[in-house]
Amino acid sequence: MLRNHIKNGPVSFHVPGHKGRMPFMKKENGEAQQNNIQTETWSLFQSILPLDVTELSDTDDLHDPSGAIAEAQRLAASCFGAEETLFLVGGSTAGNLALVLGCSQPGDIMLVQRNVHKSVLNGLKLSGASVVFLDPEYDSGSGFAELPSLERVKRALQRWPQAKAVFLSNPSYYGWSRELTPYAELVHAFNMPLLVDEAHGAHYGQHPQFPSGALQAGADAVVQSTHKTLSAMTMGAMLHVQGERLHRERIKQMLATVQSSSPSYPLMASLDLARGMLDQYGPQWFEPGLDAANTVRSWVRREESWFGLAEDIPIHEGIRIDPLRLVLYDRRGACSGMRLQKELEQRGCVAEMADDRYVVLLVGARCSSEEAHRLLEALGDIGAENKEGSLSSVEGMAPETAEDTNRSEWRQATLRQTKWDKTPESEQRSRKQSDSVANLTMNRELPEPVVLERFPPMPHTLEQIPILQAIGRKSAETIIPYPPGIPIVIEGEEIRQETAELMIRLLESGARFQGMKLSEKGLIRVTSV
Repeated sequence: MLRNHIKNGPVSFHVPGHKGRMPFMKKENGEAQQNNIQTETWSLFQSILPLDVTELSDTDDLHDPSGAIAEAQRLAASCFGAEETLFLVGGSTAGNLALVLGCSQPGDIMLVQRNVHKSVLNGLKLSGASVVFLDPEYDSGSGFAELPSLERVKRALQRWPQAKAVFLSNPSYYGWSRELTPYAELVHAFNMPLLVDEAHGAHYGQHPQFPSGALQAGADAVVQSTHKTLSAMTMGAMLHVQGERLHRERIKQMLATVQSSSPSYPLMASLDLARGMLDQYGPQWFEPGLDAANTVRSWVRREESWFGLAEDIPIHEGIRIDPLRLVLYDRRGACSGMRLQKELEQRGCVAEMADDRYVVLLVGARCSSEEAHRLLEALGDIGAENKEGSLSSVEGMAPETAEDTNRSEWRQATLRQTKWDKTPESEQRSRKQSDSVANLTMNRELPEPVVLERFPPMPHTLEQIPILQAIGRKSAETIIPYPPGIPIVIEGEEIRQETAELMIRLLESGARFQGMKLSEKGLIRVTSV
C-alpha cells in the first residue's frame, strides 16, 4: 500500500510537515543550503520519510481499518494463531493499558501478578478498579521470580469469584517461563478471561526449540512486543485476542483512547514486515540466532570459563528458558552483573540489562556468527583481566553521583555481610539474599483488594515512621527488596502486620531495598491519618 502511494507521486498538501522529503533551505542558485551534520543526519531518514504519511483515502486508518491495515492485522492473526490481532504503535504499554481499561472500571476487582510491568499498574490507576496482588514463586537456584503458584491463583479465584480478569506476565525479563495451559483452564473454570503480558515472547511458538506461547495455552488476550524479539521497529507491538470472554469493542475503544490518533505508518509497516518474514521463512528465520546463541553457550560451558549461565544452575521443574536469551554471571563473584555489562560495553558489546548478579543478552533471530565471536572475544578479554586481578571487585567501583554513593555504601555493607570472595563457592553465597527473600515471601497470605491512587500523595501529607508502627497505615512508597526486585508492598497498599514483620526480617537478614538510604533503614513513608 505504501509503495503504491509513493509510486503514484502525489503532491502533499497535508500533514506531516516534512512532505516526504528532506526539508533543506535552498540558495538563490537552487542548490541545497545545509551543513555537513545536517546532510549526514537527514540522509539517515531519506528512505523512510516518503513512507511517513497520514490517514488518506488510499492509506487506511488504524482506528477504523478497512483496507491494507485490516488485511495486515488479519494476516498477523493467522501467523500468530489468534482470532483477531490489533496493531500497537505505543508498544506493549498501549496493549496492557487497553486491556485493563477495557476489562475493569471503578468498583471492579482484578487479580494481578505482583511483578507485572508498570504499564499494568498504570492501567489500574487509570481504571479505578481494585487489585489483588498475587505474589510470585521464586526459583531457588537462580533467584528469579516465576508466576504465582496455581494454588495461590486458585485461592484468589475462590475468594473473589466476582473478579473481572486474571493478569499474568510470562516470560520474565530473564527468559524464564512456564506452560500456561493449567492457568488458562483454572481461570476459565471461573468464567474469567486470562490476560497475559507476553512482551518478551513474541517469538514463542514460532520454532520447535522455543517454548509454546500464551495463545497456544488458551489465554484470552496476549500482548507481545514484536520489536523486542522479532524485527519490528521500536514501539511496534501486537495485541492478540481469542474467545468470547472479552468485550472486544470496549478494548478497541480503549486502544483508540491510549494510542495516537496519528499512528506511525513506517512503524505499522514494520509490524507487517516482521509477520511477513515469519510467513515466508518459518522456523528457518531463527536458525542464525540459535546457532550464534549455542556457540556462546558452548564456550561458556568450558571448564576454564570464568562465566556461568543462569540456565545451568539447577532450576525448578517446569521452568522453560528462552534459547535466544543468554543470562550470564561471573562464577567467581569478582564482577557484578552491572559491572560485567559496563565491561562488555567498553568492548563494543551492548547488553539488554543487568542486575547485581546477572547480565542479560538478547540474541536476535538473525545474529551472525561474526557477532557471536565478537562477544566471545569480549568475554575472553574480561576473563583474562579478571584472572590477572586487574579488574577491581564490585566493592572497588567508584560511585559517580551522590545517589550512587548511597547505593555504593549499601552495596558494600551487603557484600561484607555475604562475604563475597573470588572463589567458586561465592556462587552459593550470592544466592543467599534471593533465597531469604523467597523463603520469607512465598507463604504470605492473600492481601486485601486495593485501589491504586492515580497521583502520588502530596509531601505535606506524608510522615516517615518505624516499620512496626506503620501496621494498618497506607504505604506512601513501593518497597522493593533487591534481589529479587519484586515489590512486597506497593504505594497505596495497607501495611499488614505480616508485611511489616517480613520487612524487618528481610532487613535483619541483610536484604537491600531499592531507593532506601542507609539512614532510612527500618523506616517507611506512610500517608498521614
